[in-house]
Amino acid sequence: MKITPTLSAYLAKRYLFNLFILLLALLAVVYLFDTVELIRRASKRGEIPMSLVLQMGIFKLPKVGQTLFPFAVLFSAMFTFWQLTRRYELIVVRASGFSVWQFLMPITAVGILFGVAQMTVINPIGAVLIGKYEELERTHLKHQENHIAIFQEGLWLKQAILIESETPEPPATGTFNNNENETAPIQKPELISGYVILHAQRIKQPEWILENITVLYFTDNNTFLQRIDAKTAELEETLWHLRDVTIHKEHSAPAKEKTYQLPTTLTRQDIEESFSSPQSMSFWKLPAYIRTLEQTGFDATGLKVYYHNLLSQPLMFSAMILLAAAVSMRPPRSRGTLPMIAAGIFIGFIVFFLSSFLQALGASQQIPVILAAWSPALISFLLGLSVMMNLEDG
Repeated sequence: MKITPTLSAYLAKRYLFNLFILLLALLAVVYLFDTVELIRRASKRGEIPMSLVLQMGIFKLPKVGQTLFPFAVLFSAMFTFWQLTRRYELIVVRASGFSVWQFLMPITAVGILFGVAQMTVINPIGAVLIGKYEELERTHLKHQENHIAIFQEGLWLKQAILIESETPEPPATGTFNNNENETAPIQKPELISGYVILHAQRIKQPEWILENITVLYFTDNNTFLQRIDAKTAELEETLWHLRDVTIHKEHSAPAKEKTYQLPTTLTRQDIEESFSSPQSMSFWKLPAYIRTLEQTGFDATGLKVYYHNLLSQPLMFSAMILLAAAVSMRPPRSRGTLPMIAAGIFIGFIVFFLSSFLQALGASQQIPVILAAWSPALISFLLGLSVMMNLEDG
C-alpha cells in the first residue's frame, strides 16, 4: 500500500512539533547557563549594564545551540515514536498494511529538511550573531584594542603602540648653562600614544614568518608619521622582529636598516583565534574564506572539517532518526523498553564524542578531512539502517 498524504502530514507535523518544543527547551537551558557565566565575567568589570549582558547571551546562543541539534533530532524522534506506539497509532498503521519504511519516510524527510535548513539558513544567521557576540566580548570583557583581518591581499593587523615624538620639549624658560665645558643633559623623546597598521602579503607556516611587510604609523588623531617596509618579519614573545628594513619619513631620505623591532602584545594564538573561529563564518562564505587562508599561507584544515561537517548534517539527522526508531518502536507491553531507550541515549552520546574526536584528528591533519567529517554520519546511518533491517520484517 502507498502511504496517504494525510498520514504523512500527520506524522511529519507530530515530529516537527516535538522537535520544536525540545529545541526551545534546550536553547532555554543553554541561554540560562551562558547568561549566568556572562554575569560572572561582567561583574569583574563593573561598568557593563545588565541589558548588554542579556543581549550578549542571545548572540552567543547559536554557538552551543547548533551543537545540540543532533541530540534534539534524536530525542524528539524517540519521544515521537514512543508517543505513537503508546497510543497504538503505529500498531494500527502497521496492521493496515503499511511498511515500517513507509511511515519512517515523512519523519526522515523532516530530519533531512531540518539539516538542509540548519546548513543553509540557521548557520548563516547564527554566524552573524556569533560575530556580534565576539565583537562585544573583545570590547567589553577582554578590552582588546587589536584588530586582525584576512583578505586575498594578505594579513592586515592594527595594534596600539607608544611612539617616540620627534619634537622633544624645549628646556624650561630662564635656565642657563654658564659652564661651557659642562655638557647639557640629553633630553629623551616624548612618548605619545598611537597605532600601527601592519600588512603582510603572505605567511610562511609553520615558522610563522611574514613576507613583504608594510607598517604604517599613526597618532591617535589619525596623523600619519612614517612608513616601514621590510622583507620578512617574525613574531617573537613581545615584539615583531623585522629584517631588511627601509624606513620612510616625511621630508627625509629613506633609511635602510638590517633589523627593526616593533613592540607588540599579540601572540600567535591571538592572531589565529581572531579569524579562524568556524562558528563565526557563514556556510556560504566558508569556501571563499578557506581559499583566502590557503593563498595567504595559513592552515585552513579546521575550517575544511567544519565545512564538510555542515554538509553532512542532513545525513547525520536522518541517521539519528533511524537510531531513534530502532530503540523506540517496540510494542507497549514488551519488556525491555526503558533499557532500549537508555541504550539509544547512550548511542547518541557515543556518536557525539566520536564525531568530536574524529574532527579533532582531522583538524590536526592526522586523518583526511572527508573521513573526519563524513564518517560519523555515515557510520551512524549504516548502523541505524542495519538495526532496523534486522528488527523489522518490512
